[in-house]
Amino acid sequence: MNTMYDILIIGGGMAGASLSIALSGHGLRTGLVEAAPLKVEQVPNYDDRGIALSRGSERILTALGVWESMAGQAQPIEHIHVSEQGGFGFTHLHAEEEGVPALGQVITARNLGAGLLAALEALDDVDLIAPARVKWVKVENGHARIGLEDDELQTRLLVAADGGNSLVRQQLGFQSRRREYHQSAIIANITPGRPHDNSAWERFTRNGPMALLPMTESRCALVWTVADKDVGEVLSLDDGEFLARVQQNFGWRLGRLQRAGKRAAYPLAQLWVPDAVQHRAVVIGNAAHTLHPVAGQGFNLGLRDVAALAEVVLDAVKEDRDPGSLETLNRYQQWRSRDQRGVVETTNLLVRAFSNDFLPVKLARNLGVLSLEALPPARHAIARAAMGLQGHLPRLSRGLPL
Repeated sequence: MNTMYDILIIGGGMAGASLSIALSGHGLRTGLVEAAPLKVEQVPNYDDRGIALSRGSERILTALGVWESMAGQAQPIEHIHVSEQGGFGFTHLHAEEEGVPALGQVITARNLGAGLLAALEALDDVDLIAPARVKWVKVENGHARIGLEDDELQTRLLVAADGGNSLVRQQLGFQSRRREYHQSAIIANITPGRPHDNSAWERFTRNGPMALLPMTESRCALVWTVADKDVGEVLSLDDGEFLARVQQNFGWRLGRLQRAGKRAAYPLAQLWVPDAVQHRAVVIGNAAHTLHPVAGQGFNLGLRDVAALAEVVLDAVKEDRDPGSLETLNRYQQWRSRDQRGVVETTNLLVRAFSNDFLPVKLARNLGVLSLEALPPARHAIARAAMGLQGHLPRLSRGLPL
């Protein structure tokens, strides 16, 4: 079998699934290849991992027609409080000040995945090829080809959305830059003693950045960055000891922390593909940029990739241009490069700045954070960037259909 597609997307995660939905209904033949079975476990679980969606990401999912089914399972972020342990600097961001109902939303990965999968399964112009593992990739002048275990597929445009260890990126020779942070993120759900009031907390502690995000069922999603050498010890604590350690670093703004769920840890590094396009191929999502969670922008940046790529591809098709040509893909690259570079560099700057305990540096950053509280225009600019509403926005990011 040697099937020809207009668009072939490798990777059925958030980015690949969202792109498939965005391209549907426009006369294209699209295939989505995923190594694992496309299914979502339906049993609710206290330990479901929370994902922070920006205001811009909520708009994209709304324009794709999938947010309505998820909205009741999400918790809005109406306030963000930023502070440093042992420091005097702090600042706030408020949805009301920005003229929006929420700065973002927190939803479990399970509910987000279930909503995307339900939408995918309802499409009649997207072939879901799963489970199927890609063995090799080749790009020729008129098409790209991939080899599966017992099949070969061809496409005018190959999209690599297969994660940080992307096989497609490696086989096609895309150059990537990598920074090791020698840190890991410990994630868990926590029940606080006081209502979270739809507030998100970013706390820069001596042991690394700590975020507590509001979730449904009075929970908070904890993302705590610790040095790699300390991961084993933190994971080995019993629940009471772990809550006490979190409390010691976070403080008492949410009262006494009541319950901790299952903990998991994953190592942190930054990966970035500065030139994410070739003739017939493009890299998006975590395959193009894997970020430190300090700014909570990883998934949101990938979804902005999806919105821009879908628009560029569909505009090319409407104008009878080749969607996989380097000319078409360079339009996407030029559009997205500034946002990608900005988020990558800002994320790294935050990690470096708040990992430095040299007293003059600590004093300067506390003064900087405190000055934001007194400068509404600066807070507004930061809020717009955090919401993904800055710069030249794709139609989906403006809540408009393609």
